[in-house]
Amino acid sequence: MRCVRLASETDLEGWRAAARGLLAEGSPPSNTCFLTGAAPGGLFEDEAPPAPVPAGFTLNVPRAFMDLAEQVALHRSVDRFDLLYRLLWRLQRERTLLHIVSDRDVADAMERAKNVSRASHKMKAFVRFRRIEDEGGEHWIAWFEPAHRVLERTAPFFQRRFTTMRWTILTPDGTAHWDLERLSFGPPATKDQAPDGDDVEEFWKTYYASTFNPARLKTKMMQSEMPRRYWANLPEAALIPGMIREAEARLGTMVATPASPANARLMKAIAPVVVRPEPVSAPDSLSSLSEAAQGCRRCPLWRDATQAVCGRGPERADLMIVGEQPGDQEDLAGEPFVGPAGQVLDAALAEAGIDRDRAWITNAVKHFKHEPRGKRRLHKTPDAGEVEACRWWLNAERALVKPRLIVTLGATAALGVLGHKIAVTRDRGRPIRLEDGTPVLPTVHPSYLLRLPDEATRAAERIRFIDDLKTARALL
Repeated sequence: MRCVRLASETDLEGWRAAARGLLAEGSPPSNTCFLTGAAPGGLFEDEAPPAPVPAGFTLNVPRAFMDLAEQVALHRSVDRFDLLYRLLWRLQRERTLLHIVSDRDVADAMERAKNVSRASHKMKAFVRFRRIEDEGGEHWIAWFEPAHRVLERTAPFFQRRFTTMRWTILTPDGTAHWDLERLSFGPPATKDQAPDGDDVEEFWKTYYASTFNPARLKTKMMQSEMPRRYWANLPEAALIPGMIREAEARLGTMVATPASPANARLMKAIAPVVVRPEPVSAPDSLSSLSEAAQGCRRCPLWRDATQAVCGRGPERADLMIVGEQPGDQEDLAGEPFVGPAGQVLDAALAEAGIDRDRAWITNAVKHFKHEPRGKRRLHKTPDAGEVEACRWWLNAERALVKPRLIVTLGATAALGVLGHKIAVTRDRGRPIRLEDGTPVLPTVHPSYLLRLPDEATRAAERIRFIDDLKTARALL
């Protein structure tokens, strides 16, 4: 039996070098073993190292195998390096071996890698630092006993998380120390080298106890997430048995305690919006239409919008301009086209010789559709169902305004007015007749001009937009 003794329990580089030599010799897994640390060899085991790798010998393995080996090497099982050599030997003949998850060796290695990953996760969750004062000032020390040898793998997490703390993690496998500048590793430690407690610990126990909800206690689930093997290192674990014993009595007290009165100021702040009933028939004036639209529930957009935003302009207007939907500023102000796109539209109307104050300006959809992104509300295009649901209001506006010409800005506006989709870039600037004979002139939305990244393209498209508006003026 050929055996190789590695320099340490996690000597993956030593194993890689030895494995190359053994493969070059043709030493099969059944006649090969790896020893670590002070583990004694067997009576019939030869601990002579493998011969040097001959020139020209090549060894190719999938990257996935090396990723797997890095984790399996940290497992506490005695035969972990033997398992890796067996997989490496087989990979020379079975190139797709790692894809066969039902294979006994592959499944075994993946399970060990999974256990190592879980041990690293538990270390991140259950390390508890205690504060001491030494010659360097404040020093945070923790004792931890990981299920597998994951100290060096996991220590960089604590370096990133506690960059401004000087800390040391003691384990039976070694120590990790961060001195505010460099992360270093040292020899194994014992529990008596760690402090028993500190002045912060009582505050932590008080906080932990205050978060305990007996109504949500699930003991088995708690122990699966916080295994008992870690309880000895957790100061809060001393409270758990007592909290479990008292849970039933505390739950009964909670149920029997009457609810406290609601905070009057809070209830006023979250009072539901009064829902105005939608009209059965079209309103007889633009002001009553705008008021009635506040109670619209024809689609879900009302839930996240501040208000419904109807059109603005004279009660009788020859020109009706229809956009897509209110934006963030329009939703807050309650008026259409008062944001950046509105400024572009105003300037273009002026250059085309159209007085905005003499046009009725509105949108195909009356509520602002958006998604939150931090403190911002980002525009989302209404879908066809939402546009169709809002056509009732748009048609009611058109019936009251009685425009001689309608200009639609963008595809959504065209869909709302015409009831079907068109290609705006193809049909822009050419009138389309409605059933009642009213001409509709499609063009692009002003926000399209704002989105163009190239200055030259933006200038050219702006000229085309103004030309479309000049065509509208000529049709009036």
